[in-house]
Amino acid sequence: MFKRGCRLEFLLVLWGLELSWSCPHHCVCYTTPSTVSCQAHNFLSVPEGIPAESERIFLQNNRIGQLLRGHFSPAAIMLWLYSNDISYIEPTTFHGFFRLEELDLGDNRHLRALAPDTFHGLGRLNSLHLYRCGLSALPSGIFQGLHNLQFLYLQDNHLDFLEDDLFVDLLNLSHLFLHGNRLWSLHQNTFRGLGALDRLLLHHNRLQWVDRLAFHDLRRLTTLYLFNNSLTQLPAECLAQLPALEYLRLNDNPWDCGCRALPLWDWLRRFRGSTSEVGCHEPPGLAGRDLKRLRQEELPSCVASESRHQSSGHFPHLPPRDQHHLIPPPSPLPRPLPSARPGRPRNCTRQRGRWGKGKGLNEAHISREMDKEYSYPNKHDLDNPDGSGSRRKHKCAPRTTVGPPSGVQRATSGGAAASRCSLLLLLVMVGLLEPLSVNVLR
Repeated sequence: MFKRGCRLEFLLVLWGLELSWSCPHHCVCYTTPSTVSCQAHNFLSVPEGIPAESERIFLQNNRIGQLLRGHFSPAAIMLWLYSNDISYIEPTTFHGFFRLEELDLGDNRHLRALAPDTFHGLGRLNSLHLYRCGLSALPSGIFQGLHNLQFLYLQDNHLDFLEDDLFVDLLNLSHLFLHGNRLWSLHQNTFRGLGALDRLLLHHNRLQWVDRLAFHDLRRLTTLYLFNNSLTQLPAECLAQLPALEYLRLNDNPWDCGCRALPLWDWLRRFRGSTSEVGCHEPPGLAGRDLKRLRQEELPSCVASESRHQSSGHFPHLPPRDQHHLIPPPSPLPRPLPSARPGRPRNCTRQRGRWGKGKGLNEAHISREMDKEYSYPNKHDLDNPDGSGSRRKHKCAPRTTVGPPSGVQRATSGGAAASRCSLLLLLVMVGLLEPLSVNVLR
């Protein structure tokens, strides 16, 4: 019995030595769970000798410059590589890592670019850290197939644009961190597919424009941070599509609290969650005021401003009693152009289309009707240079008949000559019939 016990103890010692020998130099290894900890040793590359069965590998705070296929075993479940000098990741580095649940590549400021298939096949990945990596763009399809991802950290990069449907495969994503980038717009399909998203952080960007349908899929979103951007307006429609919203931060934006802020004001007034101050930057009379605390009568009138910005006569966000104020008035009749040469009588010719062909109306009547509709801002009274007389100022003088040039016959002269001939013929016939009638009577 004693000999057998000694042999077993000796085997356990050898097994322990084997485990200690397989651990990389300057690293610490544990067996339960299988862990290799090599952080903060100024490694310039991934150390050799990492056991193939290692499930947790900690290599943060070193100076590793690149990641290549074969550096790690596909048995890894947790892989921490943050705060290194990684500038290149071979696209196939993580291929076959079907068990990987957490990958932290954050704070590698020289990474700057990733291949579209870098994370393909990581079907069990739950958390992906890419913060402070100097990324200026994310290629389309980079998150393809990451159906179990719940946490995505993209903050503090140089992203200025997000492709449509970039996150469409992230069906279980609950936290999306995009703050500290250079984003300036959010489009209709930027966040499409994120039906499980709970928290969206977009503060400290350069946002100037948000599509009214930008949040149309975010039915479970409870937290939205948009503070410290360059927003002057925000469509109330995009907020109305967030039925679960509880926390909204809009402070530190140059809000325009003019007429077009009325829909946002109305939504904020009805919102029952927690909101920040919405400080007005424009117009000057409201600068520094909180939009939420303004009374409706303090908002600038919408009559003039909305007629310039709206193409239709209906404005769904405004109360019904305000709708008729925003219908643009009919266009005024065009004013006649001033006389080309001062001192010449004004041409008062009018079109007759409004009164048909003028039947039953003489020219003077038509002239009076037209004078009621038009005014002629003429500094000179051509009919009364001295300003006296009973004629109204600026009224056009009646048109005088102008004779045709000599040698030109009027169009109606033929009709007058025919009338004279008919009269002469009638007199002749009367003269001939008178003696005949006398003889008959005798």
